[in-house]
Amino acid sequence: MAKVKLDKITRQFDHLIAIENISFEVPDGQFWVLVGPSGCGKSTILRTIAGLDSATSGQLYIDDIPVNNLPARQRDVAMVFQNYALYPHMSVADNLAFGLRMRKADKTQINRRVHEVARSLNIEHLLKRKPKQLSGGQQQRVALGRAIARQPKVFLLDEPLSNLDAQLRDDTRAELKQLHARVGITTIYVTHDQIEAMTLADRLVVLKEGRIQQIGTPQAVYAQPANRMVAAFLGSPPMNILPATFTEGSFRLHHQSIPIPETIKQQLSSHQEQSFDLGIRPENISIASTDSPSDLTASIKVEIDLIEPLGKEILVKANLIDSNIALNFSAPGQWKGNKGDRLSVELDLSQLFVFEPSSGRSLLVSS
Repeated sequence: MAKVKLDKITRQFDHLIAIENISFEVPDGQFWVLVGPSGCGKSTILRTIAGLDSATSGQLYIDDIPVNNLPARQRDVAMVFQNYALYPHMSVADNLAFGLRMRKADKTQINRRVHEVARSLNIEHLLKRKPKQLSGGQQQRVALGRAIARQPKVFLLDEPLSNLDAQLRDDTRAELKQLHARVGITTIYVTHDQIEAMTLADRLVVLKEGRIQQIGTPQAVYAQPANRMVAAFLGSPPMNILPATFTEGSFRLHHQSIPIPETIKQQLSSHQEQSFDLGIRPENISIASTDSPSDLTASIKVEIDLIEPLGKEILVKANLIDSNIALNFSAPGQWKGNKGDRLSVELDLSQLFVFEPSSGRSLLVSS
């Protein structure tokens, strides 16, 4: 196992800067996830660590050793690709053994290691089959097993679950987390799926357009996003972003207004009549009761646009009355509502975020 350090890594292709000034350090044995929308530079970072791409500038270290000039085969890292990249003419056993044979390991050691890995991944009964005889989930396990069998210092995974169906993806994600707990190999994982990122990671690295937006534990990044992009990207359904104007004592949203919590009012007192983006997650919005809102909530009126039953709950997509400002929230599974209905919803003001519109920078959260 090893720690991995990136120090101001930039990768440029002609006039396109794929990643810029990327710096972070993955401690020995931790599981870090690079997450962000397609094209944000996640896979470029992974390929640079693996040695499949070269950094234009900056320094890359594995166990405090500079590896910029080391070829991929000398970095002692193992990579699992999105398309599995199994050798179709080889059996599962031969695929698992391939890396060890290339390193001229002892035959007895290879055989023992292949069976250990196959047993841990529950694919021992598949050792004589060819890849074309396997399901997608089984092929994914073989690809993981081939990387694990080598016992590399660093494990790199590039969207390894994206080709699986939903249920199998959930099952394999759980198995992957358990596997990392057992083997403890330093792991860097790339995904655009924020649920995968949140459930797997010791630390998240959130990226946009080749630059790091925030690094932290999943819960910390979710609770205290550095900017509007991070806030809106993490969470399902995503955070609601509402354009508002700060006025004396309230935020004005179209023709409606909500009172401003004292903690926010004090910090924005010098910004009268300025525009901001308010953020609030769907779970912090509820259908208003007949009682008056408390000091910690605010009521606004919406018109239902779409209802999506999800079993135990209903996802409601609405707009503020007489506007195109969208607001998503959840209702109990037994709730009855219809498109076009108008109703009041309550916002939990203790969970209200404020973002600077032009930069997207997070100014504060009211709690």
